[in-house]
Amino acid sequence: MARTASEIRKELEKEDVHFLRLQFTDIMGHNKNVEVPASQFEKALDGEIMFDGSSVEGFTRIEESDMLLKPDYNTFCIFPLVVEDDRQGRVARLICDITYPDDRPFPGDPRQVLKRQIERLQALGFDNMYAGPEPEFFLFTRDSAGAPTTNTQDAAGYFDLAPIDLGEEARRDMVNALVDMGFEIEAAHHEVAPGQHEIDFKYEDALTTADNIATFKFVVKRIALKHGLHATFMPKPVAGINGSGMHTHLSVFRDGQNAFYDEKAEYQLSHTALNWIAGLLEHASGMVAITNPTVNSYKRLTPGFEAPTNIAWSASNRSAMIRIPARRGVGTRSELRMPDPSCSPYLALAVMLASGLDGIEKNLTPPPAIQRNIYDMSVRDRRRHKIRELPGTLREAVAALNKDPLMKEALGDHVFNHFVNAKTAEFDDYRVTVHQWELDTYLAEY
Repeated sequence: MARTASEIRKELEKEDVHFLRLQFTDIMGHNKNVEVPASQFEKALDGEIMFDGSSVEGFTRIEESDMLLKPDYNTFCIFPLVVEDDRQGRVARLICDITYPDDRPFPGDPRQVLKRQIERLQALGFDNMYAGPEPEFFLFTRDSAGAPTTNTQDAAGYFDLAPIDLGEEARRDMVNALVDMGFEIEAAHHEVAPGQHEIDFKYEDALTTADNIATFKFVVKRIALKHGLHATFMPKPVAGINGSGMHTHLSVFRDGQNAFYDEKAEYQLSHTALNWIAGLLEHASGMVAITNPTVNSYKRLTPGFEAPTNIAWSASNRSAMIRIPARRGVGTRSELRMPDPSCSPYLALAVMLASGLDGIEKNLTPPPAIQRNIYDMSVRDRRRHKIRELPGTLREAVAALNKDPLMKEALGDHVFNHFVNAKTAEFDDYRVTVHQWELDTYLAEY
């Protein structure tokens, strides 16, 4: 049931909340907020808090900088004490949409980019897209000055327990805090690499899932800090070990039923499901710039570390970019395996949804499913099965994004142009920087 401003006012007073955070994200997916004291709660709930959009990367020019924060009442929550220090009063938050002063939606707001795609989906007669993310992260120690290192003091592996897993206590506090904030946690465990962890929460509709990912990142980082640790969602912080992904399970419902399930079809996948898979495959090269948006992302997408490098789908094996988990019926879904947690959840889910819908609207047919380990296939074999490779660098990904009209349409001109310009500059900065590897390899040799 939708919440109201009146209900929230009563809860703020009852719980003695002193500060209200109005949260949003920039185009790059970074959490931002404007915090107001109790004297401004009424104004905040009425959507009348203004901020300077020119100070946020990718938003507006200085001559048109005034922006309003319009709260989504359904996102209201009070931070648990384990997240916030309550010595100066309890803290609550609302996630906001961004508008111009005349209440027009701001086209650079990533949350509204996703909302537009949801509206497009519903205009085709579907209920919603549901998404279940699996965000991975590393816990590293801090040095004497409090700066993060890449040291873990943790030799644990997949599903290991304490005392080998030294992050278990912090991870348990993270789970408790998330549960207090309304998350339904399905699993929490140590991942494959030393210091690497995963906390899985139940799938929700696309917008709620994007909000949840943004909240999840904030909570994980705050609680890690309280334990003297640094939590990072950087995709590949340490060479030679597995990187952090964010496999995302996707399904579409119509009239309350899973539209991907057909008991009598091959793999029990409906025609809609096959169209959806074909759309994701068709736009994968451009989409990856959004789902894997950093230079570092492509150091994870290399063979040998369980991350996909090929554009293919499978009903079983994990070497494909899209896998169909075994569950059927209401749980029928596609698992997109290349995204990583450095992405903007709103933009990433928006381009996934746009790609799947394009497959449905154009009645696209995917190539046959690949049941073999793609990493063991020869180049000739992959070509015979029409398996393409994902872009190998951010530069290649941005070039593919530029060539995909659907991505530009889905993101809108404002977000698309700012994103491409920012990522082009990011890669150029990386390209001209002299890195330690070059010094180690060439300085003495030449």
